[in-house]
Parts: sequence; structure tokens; C-alpha cells
Amino acid sequence: MKTSKELETKIINTIRFLSADAVQKANSGHPGLPMGTAAIAYTIWTRHMKFNPGNPEWPDRDRFVLSGGHGSMLLYSLLHLTGYDLPIEELKSFRQWESRTPGHPEFGLTPGVETTTGPLGQGFANGVGMAIAEAKLADTFNKSDFNIVDHYTYAIVTDGDLMEGVASEAASLAGHLSLRKLIYLYDDNQISIDGSTDLAFTEDRAKRFDAYGWHVQTVKDGNDVDAIDEAIKKAKKDSRPSIIMCRTKIGFGLPTKQGTEKAHGEPPGEEELRNAKLNLDWPTDKKFLVPEDVAEFFKSVKKEGVDAEISWREIFGEYKKAHKDLAIEFDRRISGELPDGWSDGLKTFETDPMGMATRKSSGIILNEVAENLPELVGGSADLTPSNKTWINSSSGFQKNNHTGRYLHFGVREHGMGAIVNGIAYHGGFIPYGSTFLVFSDYMRPSVRISALSNLGAIWIFTHDSIGLGEDGPTHQPVEQVMSLRTIPNLNTIRPADANEVREAWVAAINHRHTPTALAFSRQNLPTFDRDQFAGADGLHKGAYVMADLGDGKPEIILMASGSEVWLIVEAGRKLIEDGHSVRIVSFPCWELFENQSKSYKKQVLDPAITKRMAVEAGVSLGWHKWIGSEGTVVGIDKFGASAPGSKVMDEYGFSVEKIYKKAKELVK
Repeated sequence: MKTSKELETKIINTIRFLSADAVQKANSGHPGLPMGTAAIAYTIWTRHMKFNPGNPEWPDRDRFVLSGGHGSMLLYSLLHLTGYDLPIEELKSFRQWESRTPGHPEFGLTPGVETTTGPLGQGFANGVGMAIAEAKLADTFNKSDFNIVDHYTYAIVTDGDLMEGVASEAASLAGHLSLRKLIYLYDDNQISIDGSTDLAFTEDRAKRFDAYGWHVQTVKDGNDVDAIDEAIKKAKKDSRPSIIMCRTKIGFGLPTKQGTEKAHGEPPGEEELRNAKLNLDWPTDKKFLVPEDVAEFFKSVKKEGVDAEISWREIFGEYKKAHKDLAIEFDRRISGELPDGWSDGLKTFETDPMGMATRKSSGIILNEVAENLPELVGGSADLTPSNKTWINSSSGFQKNNHTGRYLHFGVREHGMGAIVNGIAYHGGFIPYGSTFLVFSDYMRPSVRISALSNLGAIWIFTHDSIGLGEDGPTHQPVEQVMSLRTIPNLNTIRPADANEVREAWVAAINHRHTPTALAFSRQNLPTFDRDQFAGADGLHKGAYVMADLGDGKPEIILMASGSEVWLIVEAGRKLIEDGHSVRIVSFPCWELFENQSKSYKKQVLDPAITKRMAVEAGVSLGWHKWIGSEGTVVGIDKFGASAPGSKVMDEYGFSVEKIYKKAKELVK
């Protein structure tokens, strides 16, 4: 929407000073980015973006990512002005307790916020996931006579974003995939917290992105709305993802701080802000000012958005008539509703003393789930044969094949994590990403953000202990499972056998607002006789009594997760041969167990049974919560070693005989 230059300048300054006033009132925040990029944001939001503030969930809206989340007041100002449910009182409560304007944008808290950003580079990579989601939905649901999925992902990215490795990983993949509906505007202000970017960031960024396969343009003045507008128009015509390098001035208008690191992350100060308003011909006697003509302008912007959605819904109404089944499926996918009976008939694994690796049974279940849930998409960080994550009935998603459901992420764990999150943010999919468990550390920030954002992402981590063997301590995770357990709102599940794997997948799919980390073994594990032991569906309660062995009340509780459960079963059998009675508890997921009732927890971990042993091929930290004062933990509080997996496990105390002897000492 174009307007006069005079009004345009007033609108841009409204954005600037709403942001600066909020930072000053909070006495906390980052005024530099909002003041420096206000013209860029204005151009995107009023001349190009398709959105309806009255319905932030409209499926065919354009997505906007503020990757430099520290500049959150820019986004909040835009949301307020364009008519989202974010009244001026929320701007005045910036960074305050229980406000909807936190220091960095949080998905699900503020209407119109599409991603949780702040950790630099995350938003950049999230946008790549959004563009992948758009391309896949378009391939599935668009027909020659109907384009019901046709939207762009825009972002404002910063020097800090481009410095972070996660952005480089994502940018490389985006260029490879030619994600043409991805348009980023780079706030090239050449300032970092330490000072000039010349201190550490001097490569030719334009050539770098050109090498990635991006369409690269330069706008010499980040306040030149018409030049920015033309660059976005050109970007839309190109077949590649686009980055528009806009030369800006951080803290534009601040008389002494503009263009310096002082404008980045501290309030401008009352005098500095007053003089900035004088510099830009803005009233100094009012704060949080929205002039009447600016408010009227944004009413017309909102109306355009409402009209755009009405038009789309009319088209979708015709689509429903012409493609009824597809329309029903589209609505289901976008709503996140699971089809009735989707988990019925998943494979039940027969008792097998030799069993199979849980990574293998996961591959089997993943493929059965994929047949029932076409929205399941994902991939591996170049470990597909090892992670067992290939979808047999599909193909790889590539620039010329958007039908494919499998994503070859390459050796880019962190980028993979943030891209998977982007797909989840977008909606319409259940995404997964996979690597070795030890390399979950490479993507931990993305896993953490998935939990903070209540995303139903699924993280598949294989080779889950020292049992993987010869690759040695660089590849043998010992602290990773416990580390994942410390992330709030993340379910970490370590199944004991193939049937627990099935239930773990069901749990992961059903928890649509909680991400799940699945830890699978490389080595074979026995498949338990479920006629002799309790059913694997006990996994959904996090821990369950597999069996009470022996006569009378159990004297000891043996508990374990994953590959060590069979060890406690066999050690328990040896104890009953000695005349003892034993409770065997499979403990695949602490988080699910924590959510159970007190009575259930007491039922499993009977307070009267004070002799307890926890067994897990990982650090012992944390298990003391469950074993009480008289219990013991068999764990690993040092790094692994290179040798055949069975040898390493035995040397570290994970054999039936050694577990039995330790348990025997407890029940003497």
C-alpha cells in the first residue's frame, strides 16, 4: 500500500518512537534495531506482506520472522499498529511481569509472533523450515485451478544472525533447495556489541550468499522505502532464496548514539530520546504517540488483510466443491488434528531373546506411522542408514521434487534442529530430525527452543550409550540423556525393547505441544515376553512395574531405562533363585512419570521398599531422586572407551553378573 512521502515518514517514525518509548519506560531493552530498521519493516508489512490481524492463524498468511529477537519492540509496535490483539497498554508494559511483550518474542504468547527468537541465528533457520513447509503443502494441495497455498516467509536478519553457525548451515541448505519464497532483509548496520563489525566480521557477505545459491541484492540506504520495495519485487521474481543487504544506521535519529554500539542494548536516556524526536521532527511532549492519520492508515492495512483472507476463503470454498477430500485433509492437517485410529494396528513385536536394536524397531514403526500420517516429515543429519529414519514409501525433498517427505539435512545438526522447528511453527506437519545421541549437543539450543515454544517436534537420537562400542568416547554418550532430561517441557524417552519403541512413537505423536527426544540403541536388545511381563503401554506413564518376581512382598526395586532393563530382569531372576523377591521397574521417561498421580507413583515406587537400585549406562546424576536414602545407582561418571560394545559394557559394570552382585549386597 503506497502513500505520500510525508505520511510515510510519519508512519516510520511512529514505529521508531513507539519502540524507543517502550524501551525507555522499561529502562531495559534494545532500541537500536527498531530505530534502524523501521523503514525496512514498514515496507515489508505494508507493501508486501499478506496477513489478517483479526485471524493470526490464517493458513495462507505470509510469515514474518524477526531473527534479531532483541529488537522485539519493532515487532510489537508493528503488531499493535496493524491491529493485532496487542493494545497500547501491552507496549507500555514491555519486559514486565505477565505482559505479552517480553524481552524477546515468544511463540504462543503474543498474537502474531510466528517464532521464538533471541538466540541469534535461530530465526534465520526457522524461516528455512517455514519455506520448506510452504513448498510441501503447495505440492500436496494446490491444483492447476486452485492455489490455496501461496505465501512467502520474510525475515529481518542481523549481523549477529549471519555470524552464527546455525544460520550458515541453514543458508547452505536453503540455497541447495532453491527455496524461492524465502526473502530476508539484512540489517547491515556494521555494529556489534563490542564495536564495529570490523573487529571480527569482515568477509564479503554478498559473495558468501551468492556462493550458497541465493539471489543477492544491495540497498545502499536502509531508509529508502522505494529501493527496498523494488528489491523485494525483484526477489519475488527470482527462483532462489533472496537476501537484500540494506545498509542501515543502528539507533537512527539518536544524536550521540546513532551508529555506535551504545545504541544496541541500553535505553537511550530521556535527554537522548528527546533530542532524537527533535532531530526527526517528532513531538517531544507525548509518549507512545500514534497520530490520527497514522492510525487511519493502519486501519486500511488491516482491511486489506481482512479482504485478502475473505478472498482466499471464497476460493477455498470453491476448492472444497472441486476437491472435497483434499479440502478435508487440508483442514485436518492445518488444525493439527490426528485421524481416528491412526495408531491402530501398529506392529506388535514377538518375544525374541535375541531381539533387535531399538533404532531398527524405530525404523519399522516410523514407516508404519508414516503410512497413517502423511504429515510426518523429517530426516537425518547425513546418518540415514544409521538412524533408520528413511520413509520407504516416499522420496527425498529436493528443489525439483517437493513431493518427497524425507529431508537430507547434510551434516548440519544445529541447522536441522532449527529448520525442524520452523516446519513445526508453520503448521501442517509433524516434523522429526535425527542424529547420534552424542551430537544432540550440537543442536541443543534448537531442542531447547522447541520445548520453550511448545512445539511437537520429534528428536530421534540413536547410538545411545557406550554400548555402541568401537567408535569410542567421542561418539559414546554418557551425559546426554540426563542433559536432555534437564530441559523443561521435553519428554525424553529411552525404550527398553521393540514394543516400548512402538509406544514411545505413539506418545511422541500424541504430545502435540511437547517435543520428544527418543533415545535408541545401536546394539540388539531382547524383546520381552509381554505375557510374562506387563504390557509396553505402561510406557505412557513414564515408569511401570514390569513384574514382581519371587514370593511375597518385594525386598528390592530394580529400575532401569532402555538397554539396561534386560540386565535388571536377568539379575532379578538370579536373586529369586537365592530366595529373594524383586520388583522390576522399566523407567523409560521421567517426565511422563512426574505427571502421574501421587498414588500411581507410590504404587510403582512403594515407599515401604527402601532398598532400590537404578541402572543406566549414563551419568548417575538425578537418579538419587528415585532411589531414596538406602538405594544405589549403577551409572557412568566418566567417558567411555574404544572396544567392542559388549566388552565396554562389561568393563563398566553393565553385565548381569555384576548387577546381580551389587543388588545382592543391598538385600543381605
